[in-house]
Amino acid sequence: MSNEVLAQRAETLLGLHKPGDPVVLPTVWDAWSANLAVEAGFGALTVGSHPVADSVGKPDGEGMAFDDLLTRVAQITAKVDVPISVDVESGYGLPAEDLIGGLLRAGAVGLNIEDSVHSEGKRLRSSGEHAALVGALREAADKAGVHVVVNARTDLFLRKDGDEGDRVDRAIARLKEAAAAGADCLYPVGRHDPDTLARLASELPLPINAIGMPDQDDPASFGPLGVGRISFGPFFQAALATRANEILGRWR
Repeated sequence: MSNEVLAQRAETLLGLHKPGDPVVLPTVWDAWSANLAVEAGFGALTVGSHPVADSVGKPDGEGMAFDDLLTRVAQITAKVDVPISVDVESGYGLPAEDLIGGLLRAGAVGLNIEDSVHSEGKRLRSSGEHAALVGALREAADKAGVHVVVNARTDLFLRKDGDEGDRVDRAIARLKEAAAAGADCLYPVGRHDPDTLARLASELPLPINAIGMPDQDDPASFGPLGVGRISFGPFFQAALATRANEILGRWR
């Protein structure tokens, strides 16, 4: 795929992020699920590390190699002609240039980067360290000539890090640093009550990514809270697994 096509897809993906009118990026894991989502009418997708790892028999949390992920991404981009973002977990211990180069070669134009370092005992990066990585990713993408859409994620809520009383404040401060370093979207990953989600959306300077439960949540509930992007994490695959078990159960 040429740089011109990749650059155009990256700009398309970036333009879809509109607070209050969120883009829904179904989380897919292979060419079949990607094609399913595109045929359903979605114009961009995200590749989730957790469902990809499950599909290849590896544990989530960088239990698979970056090359394993890229192989799957390339299969997806060969099948569907829409912008693709990829969850690269905490970066697989690789330099930013290798992450950006690998994604572009596989045909992807966006990424999630989290602040838990799986290769180092799942320690939490400092806010400055995470912002520096976001900045390095932005610089590498700029050098490549493609505005790769960087979705900077914090795991403070998933980890239940520190005192709950100031966790939202700390997440906002952390994500503001990532925004200043060159992120395009901010991902306070976790399931939040409406008031918390609205606060995050109003106080953060960039569109925020919320998790949607595809078989349970009301799609119209996110826009009024100011959300700019919705993805499903592992829950789309899980919902399909539940339905598959119902079908297969009839035949046991």
